[in-house]
Amino acid sequence: MSLITVQLGPQSYTILIDAGILAGAGERCRAVGLAGRAAVVTNPTVAALYAETVLSSLTAAGYQPLLIEIPDGEAYKTGQTLNTVYDRLIEGGLDRRCFVVALGGGVVGDLAGFAAATYLRGIPFVQVPTTLLAQVDSSVGGKTGIDHPRGKNLIGAFHQPRLVLADVATLASLPEREYRAGLAEVVKYGVVLDRQFFELLERTVVGLLARDQGVIASVVERCCVLKAWVVEQDEHEAGLRAVLNYGHTLGHAFEALAGYQGLVHGEAVAIGMVLAARISVAEGLCTAAEHDRIVALLRALGLPTVAPRAERDTLIAALTQDKKSRAGVIQYICNQGIGAHAVREFAPAQLAETCVAGR
Repeated sequence: MSLITVQLGPQSYTILIDAGILAGAGERCRAVGLAGRAAVVTNPTVAALYAETVLSSLTAAGYQPLLIEIPDGEAYKTGQTLNTVYDRLIEGGLDRRCFVVALGGGVVGDLAGFAAATYLRGIPFVQVPTTLLAQVDSSVGGKTGIDHPRGKNLIGAFHQPRLVLADVATLASLPEREYRAGLAEVVKYGVVLDRQFFELLERTVVGLLARDQGVIASVVERCCVLKAWVVEQDEHEAGLRAVLNYGHTLGHAFEALAGYQGLVHGEAVAIGMVLAARISVAEGLCTAAEHDRIVALLRALGLPTVAPRAERDTLIAALTQDKKSRAGVIQYICNQGIGAHAVREFAPAQLAETCVAGR
């Protein structure tokens, strides 16, 4: 078992990474002092696979778990879905001594975490990520929230989990498209933070695509170590943590334009990284050869590298809603070669022009 501690003073917590740890979820919750009733928020797909294991574990540990199912998909990461979770928490009689368990991927983790952050002005929650994307990225760091029709994650709060349980055995059940989408977030860490990790990914493409459990566990661990390091230095994204948005500015815009249905998140991020690498070359931060290595790795992992068609004005409107926009200028993350990063400022129109020109 890999154990990583996110050092945030009184809000510090542990990430546990192993195969088969869902069966011990209740015991782990007891070990970190969680009490009261546990509300397990998940979706029907994940519930059919893993809810019984988690609920049984919580019951065995002395909790009275409440199962709350929400629809599956980014399109349901909305205020309407959030209100249904509030309704169930109220009906279930959860008070401030109780806690929420987010069992699922990024959508479940973000929405359930935001429900925990805001219900009764905040109750504890536990992340139990079951997708690769959630295990390496969204379950760590305390970002919670919902989407708005005008942009992704525009409504949310920082609310750190009390515990993260990443069971890599759950990745065997992921649909191929969802698994590959998670690999985009894995590549991100190598491009902007760790050149040696990027080179490791280039060497282990076959093992990653075969879902070799040993390869996956080591990759998830390295991503979580890097994410924890960043979060410890910049919990609320005032500076360094923005590096983790690499590929996300344009990726989020394409997601929004597709109504959160045409592209899954990791696919959009992959496209955003290709465009970010192209911009980095234009800025003199990255060589053409490094750009080509980034594109080649994404393609080898089965990820899209060509942006969908979008009208310039429509894309500008989507970019204007970006959370990183300040006075009409976007703080944009570029890659400085492979393994480092730099921040540049662009107007939405400049970024949109890059997409249109690169068709």
